[in-house]
Amino acid sequence: MLYWLYEQAAAGGHIPILNLMKYLTFRTGMSLFTAQLVVVAMGSRFIRWMQAKQGKGQPIRKEGIERHILEKAGTPTMGGVMILAGLLVSTLLWADLSNVYVWAVLLVTAGYGLLGFTDDYAKVTKQTTAGVSSRLRLVMEIAIALTAVLLIVIFGKTPPDAPQLSMSVAFPIFKSALLNLGWFYLAFGAFVIVGGANAVNFTDGLDGLATVPVMIAAAAFGLIAYLVGNFVFARYLQLHFVPGVGEIAVFCGAMIGAGLGFLWYNAPPAKIFMGDTGSLALGGALGAVAVATKHEIVLAIIGGLFVAETLSVIIQVAYFKRTGKRIFLMAPIHHHFEKLGWSESTVVIRFWIVAVMLAILGLATLKLR
Repeated sequence: MLYWLYEQAAAGGHIPILNLMKYLTFRTGMSLFTAQLVVVAMGSRFIRWMQAKQGKGQPIRKEGIERHILEKAGTPTMGGVMILAGLLVSTLLWADLSNVYVWAVLLVTAGYGLLGFTDDYAKVTKQTTAGVSSRLRLVMEIAIALTAVLLIVIFGKTPPDAPQLSMSVAFPIFKSALLNLGWFYLAFGAFVIVGGANAVNFTDGLDGLATVPVMIAAAAFGLIAYLVGNFVFARYLQLHFVPGVGEIAVFCGAMIGAGLGFLWYNAPPAKIFMGDTGSLALGGALGAVAVATKHEIVLAIIGGLFVAETLSVIIQVAYFKRTGKRIFLMAPIHHHFEKLGWSESTVVIRFWIVAVMLAILGLATLKLR
């Protein structure tokens, strides 16, 4: 909205201070600051309100870690509402709202946030760990993701030298390699978004465990969006140039700010959990950003921690159905390490370190051409 006001003011006359609005780096920094401010400002009152409304708080799995039943009982959920408030307000305030990539990512974020909120509400009101039907949730996730990818494909701009880029998969390291999927790209893009959403959802099991890796991934993709959306930098690094996608850096800045604000209350011991409201929205947002920037495969590297958490669940379930035995003491894998005797803070901090290393590895692919 402020960018639109800048354009209107620029058309009507010269106001020097408004010239800052034309700098993407300035708006990204302000987006980060604004999102953090919104989340921290609403935090205490919102948490007290959630405690009063939810009573017993988020249901804890009885078959889970024993101490969680004692230590985390009564902690309210739906903290993702705080994250979404900061993220959406900041993006709408500082981003160029004429940019289709911004709206596509916001569609996924808000849609998945609403879906997660419905799931959290069902869990809290029924006091059960089973929320909305998994089949219904998956159908809604796919529908939202397909809509967002369709927006990107139809309305997104493509460079003159690569008109097929919008429906193609780009490969890291190989500078000119493109796999044109045609309209099948819609299914691939939707898979990336849905997979990202559920991967972060699996990871969100300990205080601060998902929040920081999401911020790390958002920082990496904010840089990728800025470089890919800038013709000079994209040509220098031999990346596929995507006109207009740099505006997503403002959104990524808001993700980092909202995460920082939420971490103020979510750091161990957490005063509130983000719930599916936050984890589905943030994971879906990362997937949508990866699709928009044409770095879907790099998401699997930068978000490798989320991939590992998801694979641990898939492997555990498949192996148990086949043999009746378990590979991990408990899945997702962060609970396996808890069962081994690692303290919660040890698991969380070590997983943060892994997330940083994977982000560096993912960013290294920008130069390895």
